[in-house]
Amino acid sequence: MSSCQPSVERMLRHAMEIARTAGGIHLRHFRGNGLDITAKLNESDVVTIADKEAEQAIIQAIKSCYPGHSILSEESGEAMAGDSHDAEVKWIIDPLDGTTNFSQGLPIFSVSIGIQIDGEDAIGVVFAPALNEMFHAVRGCGAFLNGKPIRCSGKTRLDRAVVATGFPVDKAVNEDNNLLQVSRIMPAVRGLRRLGSAALDLSYVAAGFLDGYWEMNLHEWDVAAGRLIATEAGAAYGFWHENRGISALAASPAIFRELSPLLAD
Repeated sequence: MSSCQPSVERMLRHAMEIARTAGGIHLRHFRGNGLDITAKLNESDVVTIADKEAEQAIIQAIKSCYPGHSILSEESGEAMAGDSHDAEVKWIIDPLDGTTNFSQGLPIFSVSIGIQIDGEDAIGVVFAPALNEMFHAVRGCGAFLNGKPIRCSGKTRLDRAVVATGFPVDKAVNEDNNLLQVSRIMPAVRGLRRLGSAALDLSYVAAGFLDGYWEMNLHEWDVAAGRLIATEAGAAYGFWHENRGISALAASPAIFRELSPLLAD
């Protein structure tokens, strides 16, 4: 971290503290009653009281420390700061990534906090409170899990790769729903997983726990932190579908090259 600018180090420290606070809110509600589960777009897209409380805590903390910064959050949308010289700094947050897992009592969920400076990813923090896994990265400074450096997988053969994917919330009504891509890739790989948290999928690519990950129809708050963590760990990151939101592919460089043609329409 010594090579990173002091102001960036300060924001990283605060982002990690804020993520732990939000994770504490998650754990207070996890596997409890009264989650107040409601549907957003459809029954595959849900929100809980933990999402809302965590978001409120995150936004309040950011505004307290950095009143001139702007915020993009999944539940509240975009809140621009007032006229300030700091307005080029944007916090992109998903207060609870993996809400379906959380609502079912499954421990794979996370807080995702990405910070952009002048439109470029500068800081990424992904915290999985039930697993006590804190991933972070700063542009140019590498990627870390619980303070230890991580690197992406070195695998070169697709038949030895374990990869992950996800499905869009409109999968029941839109035939462009990733099933074609799954049918191509599943026979070619050692294993296929569906974890349910894009931020953790990307972080697990960074750590080499997964050799690759792809998904369609994502949003900025899903990927802003994880893509920096993945690329700082040496993974390749790109897009494979032009018409379905953010359709991201992240993988070790060799596996990225193998997966890309299988995802093409």
